[in-house]
Amino acid sequence: MQIHKKISLVFLLTVIVLSACSSSQTVDAPTPTVSIPLTLPVTDTPILPTETLAVTNTPAPLLERAQYQLDAVIDYDAHTVRVDETILYPNLTVSQLNTLVIAIVPNLWPDSFSLTSIAVGGTPTTTYSIAGQRLDVALSSFLPVGNVITVDIQYTLSLPFAEQEDPSVSRPRIYGYTSRQLNLTNWYPFIVPNINGEWVLHDPWYYGEHLVYDAADYEVNVKFADPVTAPTVAASGAPEVLEDSTRYTITSARTFALAASREFQVSSMQVGDINISSYYFPLSKVGGQAVLQTTAESVQTFGERYGPYPHKTLAVVMGDFNDGMEYSAFYYLSKDFYNLYDGKPTNYLTFVAAHETAHQWWFEQVGSDQALQPWVDEALATYSERIYYESVHPDLVSWWWTYRIDFFKPEGFVDIPIYEGEGFRPYTNAAYFQGAHFLEKLRERIGDDAFFAFLQDYLAQGRGKIVTASEFFRILSQHTGADYSDLVRQYFRNTY
Repeated sequence: MQIHKKISLVFLLTVIVLSACSSSQTVDAPTPTVSIPLTLPVTDTPILPTETLAVTNTPAPLLERAQYQLDAVIDYDAHTVRVDETILYPNLTVSQLNTLVIAIVPNLWPDSFSLTSIAVGGTPTTTYSIAGQRLDVALSSFLPVGNVITVDIQYTLSLPFAEQEDPSVSRPRIYGYTSRQLNLTNWYPFIVPNINGEWVLHDPWYYGEHLVYDAADYEVNVKFADPVTAPTVAASGAPEVLEDSTRYTITSARTFALAASREFQVSSMQVGDINISSYYFPLSKVGGQAVLQTTAESVQTFGERYGPYPHKTLAVVMGDFNDGMEYSAFYYLSKDFYNLYDGKPTNYLTFVAAHETAHQWWFEQVGSDQALQPWVDEALATYSERIYYESVHPDLVSWWWTYRIDFFKPEGFVDIPIYEGEGFRPYTNAAYFQGAHFLEKLRERIGDDAFFAFLQDYLAQGRGKIVTASEFFRILSQHTGADYSDLVRQYFRNTY
């Protein structure tokens, strides 16, 4: 992606046309290459350059989605990041806008986010307010529907130490640094979705994810303050090594995440046109390579059952914390999963790897409100573990139900928001595990043909969008005439 930094009051935008875990995170909480003979289509498309010709806030060609360019200089040892960010934001709502709401999640940590300047349409502005993770920017004039505006933000991050708290109370910390790893997650300001005239930015919670993301295109240029001692980097997007930096690009992505460590070892595997890389610490090579294999098998399985994986790369990162978490073309796995890995597929390392890979369909491609309707992606990601086992280890499906799901005696309604989960275990029992039971019974009721036709259509209709539970059931109803209302009454507190 090329976004010109010196955008005058005049610009021309090129239309880009593309065919159309989780564990528990609140801000993380206030809490030798092997080739698999597969050919899977990818949908990443180069972003064309923009020019500077049309006046800001006057009719302009419509961007399909927002574009983000971040130029970041990381001081690995000082745990700081200087960022120069440009956002090209198209008004894809149904009404003109006079305010933008931007999430600045790092501001939830004391002294972590330091704003240097904001400019809108190339003009510096002071008409903004910051409260916690929310940055409101008042526009000098209305932004009409279909028009595009530029927002330039300069800021510095002082990363917090990711102290690990009691996991029964609060989710492990990700954003920040440990003694051997630096993690940038939800680290840049992003414009939150505007749905039905409302900006969607929920409060963080002790478990679960509270953020909702529009799909966007990213170019991230990463430079290290000391190139000689630069760490190994895992990131969302395809890398391009430049003279003094590395450029990462990814299109139609929900997030951009980055992890860096001087201790990372890397194993890679090519699956068709997709490069999958596993990043792990030295004593976890066996687990790191097992994760790579499981991820490749999952990409193959879900690509066949649901639809194609959308990007050119997928990074799997051993977290220096006990958590798993999905991001675009990137996910973390808990260090404990590696430490406890026994070389067999009957373990957390395997089924959580399948779960987090599934989020590249149910989260990355089909977005949803993770705070108010977390089951929409979590139930499908959990049930995708079952689909992985039936495809790759069919003799272990019964084991998976017993050990992964029913061991915890799940109960409760599937469709609870994160704020009503009454604790991490009751929340996951309901949204994840009861959700998996619902999907199994639904599949039995309507049959495999209808079930997988529904999921493929659900992916096709929801790709790049933010869907609701009602839309889930609307699309489902188009693929079966079977009566499943009793299942909805059994597992859901709301009617759909």
